[in-house]
Amino acid sequence: MNRNTFFRTIVALGLAVSGAATYAADWPAEKPITLVVPLAAGGSTDSTARLLAEKLGKELSQQIIVDNRPGAGGNIGSALVARAKPDGYTLLMATSTITTNVTLYKNMGFDLRNDLVPVSEVARIPNVLTINRNIPAKTLKEFAAYVHDKKSPINYGSAGNGTASHLSGALFNSLAKGEMLHVPYKGGAPANTDLMGGQVQAVFSPMVEVLPYIDSGKLRALAVTTKERSTRMPDLPAVNEALPGFEVTLWNGVFAPAATPADVVEKLNKGIQNVLKDETVLKTLAEQGSTPAGNTPAEFKKLVDQEIEKWGTLVKLSGARVE
Repeated sequence: MNRNTFFRTIVALGLAVSGAATYAADWPAEKPITLVVPLAAGGSTDSTARLLAEKLGKELSQQIIVDNRPGAGGNIGSALVARAKPDGYTLLMATSTITTNVTLYKNMGFDLRNDLVPVSEVARIPNVLTINRNIPAKTLKEFAAYVHDKKSPINYGSAGNGTASHLSGALFNSLAKGEMLHVPYKGGAPANTDLMGGQVQAVFSPMVEVLPYIDSGKLRALAVTTKERSTRMPDLPAVNEALPGFEVTLWNGVFAPAATPADVVEKLNKGIQNVLKDETVLKTLAEQGSTPAGNTPAEFKKLVDQEIEKWGTLVKLSGARVE
């Protein structure tokens, strides 16, 4: 390479780096941001995503559009984001199911660890153990004993194979040394409908989905699946108070395509942190029984790695598999 060519190359590289830095600094001035929710509209993650989009859009001075892309346990929407241009304009609002799917699915259509970058956890959501009111057990300890003693067949419903409600039941059954039979449904709503009708006897559901049934007395709530009790329902014990070692915490959080500029990820993270201090957001999450859980990209990545291992163990325990 001669001297002139060398200097032209250096200048070109400098301009490229400068242009990239300017582009990232201007983000998101170019166009609206799309926040993909890999689940159907109307669920707890969708409602949280819409609240986040509204508040974060104001924080970033740019519109954020929520795009529901359900299917394959969340893999369809997640893969769409994993393949998107890494410019900060296509983001993913995922749930803890994304880490479950690493073991549950033979092929997710993308590599979670390499194709997506964690931006920030948004909220943590407890599952609630609810039972049909005809079951004689009135407390968590009575139900654990009821399952252990196998006095009658117990079917527990779930939102589908490998979902958190399925794995919660599998872990409970294992620790209680029972023989509950898993009945998968296509979503939490039909599972809870059959729970009220007596076709199944128990369901582990996200708190926000069953609060109306609990408050109206149609279902009996026995416990939360998180390590600590919920401030939304403080009288309910945590399952681990009767079955030590039990803990299942759901979460949702924002991811971006791998290779998204670091300063864009940082700007997103700071925006989410600010949103999670908003009084309206805090009130809404509290009413749903959820807890704000903003963290740094590094902290969120550490959580994702831990969750892949934890859920992998539970998936193997449950025997679930989706091809």
